[in-house]
Amino acid sequence: MAIEHIVIVGGGTAGWMAAAPLSRMKKGRKLAVTLIESEAIGTVGVGEATIPPFREFNQALEIDDREMLSEVQGSFKLGIQFVNWGALGDSYIHPFGNYGYTIGGLSFHQVWHHMKVAGDKRPLQVFNVETMAAYFGRFMRSKDMEREDLPPVNYAYHLDASQYAKYLRKYAESRGVVRREGKICDVQLDGESGDVKSVKLEDGTVIEGDLFVDCSGFRGLLIEQALETGYEDWSHWLPCNRAVAMPCQRDDGTPPPPFTRATAHAAGWQWQVPLQHRNGNGHVYCDSFMSADEATDILVKNMAGKPTADPNHLRFVTGRRKKFWNRNVVALGLSAGFMEPLESTSIHLVHTGINKLIALLTLDDITDAARNTFNRLTGREYARIRDFLILHYNATSRDDTEFWNYCRTMSVPDTLSEKVELFRTTGQIFREEDELFTETSWAAVMLGQGVEMQAHNAMASSLDKAATKSEFDEIERTIRTMVQHMPGHGDYLAKYCPAAPA
Repeated sequence: MAIEHIVIVGGGTAGWMAAAPLSRMKKGRKLAVTLIESEAIGTVGVGEATIPPFREFNQALEIDDREMLSEVQGSFKLGIQFVNWGALGDSYIHPFGNYGYTIGGLSFHQVWHHMKVAGDKRPLQVFNVETMAAYFGRFMRSKDMEREDLPPVNYAYHLDASQYAKYLRKYAESRGVVRREGKICDVQLDGESGDVKSVKLEDGTVIEGDLFVDCSGFRGLLIEQALETGYEDWSHWLPCNRAVAMPCQRDDGTPPPPFTRATAHAAGWQWQVPLQHRNGNGHVYCDSFMSADEATDILVKNMAGKPTADPNHLRFVTGRRKKFWNRNVVALGLSAGFMEPLESTSIHLVHTGINKLIALLTLDDITDAARNTFNRLTGREYARIRDFLILHYNATSRDDTEFWNYCRTMSVPDTLSEKVELFRTTGQIFREEDELFTETSWAAVMLGQGVEMQAHNAMASSLDKAATKSEFDEIERTIRTMVQHMPGHGDYLAKYCPAAPA
């Protein structure tokens, strides 16, 4: 059956992120794209931090980042600062770029450990430009630098998710996507195939489609309520199941830092996402160990300024659908699954889901091969991200609350325990199956949270110490010089992409 009408159920970030690239598929084809959303249904709107692959999504749409950032109150992000995770009082940054560079065919952290054993006192962080720029509140893109022999600056964005959805709505509608306002009150299935045939709005309008993209949020209106796909619950490993979100002013007048901050509390953690004129804040927690009132009180007491909205309370179950593409329904965003915003992967998973859908979509028919491939690759992607998030909770020495005692002692997937043990004993990290997180990411979190390397690759010991020290000196000197010549993050924003007053 040819695909002539794609129906997107739900707006928000996920819905309009799906609509924007699909609108480009319309060109030269007999294809209609309709998005159904209701102003009466609020969006979660907490996903205000992104990771570097998000830039590729915008580049593929030929979106000018300068214009986009101005419209969405955007700022730049060099990584994530984690506070109180490994132990109370600890702090480290998970940067977007690499530590140093490969030396003698070995990953930099392997050579660094070899030099550390030999007496070099420098921490690994000084060999990463994103970390040092973040600490000093500075920012510059690689293309702004006159020299090409400098290490690249890897970055992402902080943005107002609701404004970004509006930005993509204008983009998609200008390319022929039709938006229909209304709540869906009924879903009609085909009696023979079991596919979704149509949806009915409260005003009686019936909208038929050949392929449906479910962006209806946690409830999964099509993928779960209509098709009963099933859900794989990961609460044992990721026990947080509640969040309270609230934006605030920055009362101290300081410029926005070029990083997201994640601060661990007694039964969860708090995010701070700095936009140009306000901060996005939220407290993710487990209701088995903390009440909503206590969570809200902790959030308000630890914000940088006065709240600009009432608290938004959210409930969720960490995990994923048993199928992401079931029959003629593809789930994206919260409809597909949720693993909390700890490493800013929610928007990324929408992005990669759309990429896979477009890559597998022929418009001639929906095949089992396409569905099976989509489900296998997406399931693998979710599992790898899941393990990385579990690491943050499990690799801790905190024993000050029942929550952290549970996280520290809980059983974890074999895939994670093997990865941690391998790093602990040899420093080796294998990036498996094109997973999202790099060697630097795994090393940053493990070292930052107390998983120490007991040894390094034996080949590192064959390196000449004097020559290696000279290379280390040059890397550190280059990064220091780069950071010194970067403007402050606030100054860069004011010149490059100033947003209109909020």
